[in-house]
Amino acid sequence: MVDMIDNNFVTNQRLTSILNEDSMTSSSCHGNFINLEHHQVHAKTFAFVSADHLPRGEPVSNFFEALKTQRFDDHRYYHHSRINQTLHLISAISFVVAYAMLFVDPVMSALIAWLVSMTTRQSGHFFFEPLGYDEVNQATQEFKEEIKVGYNLNRKIVLLSIWAVLPLALYAQPGLFGLVEMWSTPNELIRQIGASWLLLGVSGLLFRTIHLCFIKDVQTGLVWMTKILTDPFHDIILYHKAPLYLMRGELIDNNPKQMYH
Repeated sequence: MVDMIDNNFVTNQRLTSILNEDSMTSSSCHGNFINLEHHQVHAKTFAFVSADHLPRGEPVSNFFEALKTQRFDDHRYYHHSRINQTLHLISAISFVVAYAMLFVDPVMSALIAWLVSMTTRQSGHFFFEPLGYDEVNQATQEFKEEIKVGYNLNRKIVLLSIWAVLPLALYAQPGLFGLVEMWSTPNELIRQIGASWLLLGVSGLLFRTIHLCFIKDVQTGLVWMTKILTDPFHDIILYHKAPLYLMRGELIDNNPKQMYH
């Protein structure tokens, strides 16, 4: 039985031997079909494993192993563009500033996080990340969206729509029908917007965490929450060289494992 397939391809000879093993269990694969002489093996029969250390099909019992796996999957599937990586670096640095401001002025922290950190981060995903077939990981865009642990593009559209509507609602209806104090100066309006964005950020994090606890398991939810909260620090380490690659004219990272390790 195969514990792990670490590369993005396997030889026909190896596939043949796998097919002949009676004890082999089906796992998931990223792609459409693998042609093997007279066989057509569906994409969900084999797993191209996300991390060297973690076999597919075995339960993840170690919290930090699961965290490392979620991080690697997020990097290799959703961060091919060097522009996106560079924007994530900018986002990560500004998020660290926002974290520091959280202890001084939470409202200002939220304004930095949403206006700088989130806009740079999400613009990288929406405008620069390739959305076609992923040749590196042999995965369709639909498949990657389906297996996304956190907020996929559709969920992000909902979240960002709420983010965009909140300032309009506070401006058009001061006091929001008695839910908050009516603002009388532009500064008060800006601080109310920041406070609403802070609430939105905390709510979005907790909602998806609890959701994952129900649809997956408690560990998956807690691992994802830990990943999100520590992403800024990890992204600085991971993408600090991305601007250099970009200046060399390299727009796409075709070897995500090399950068990750």
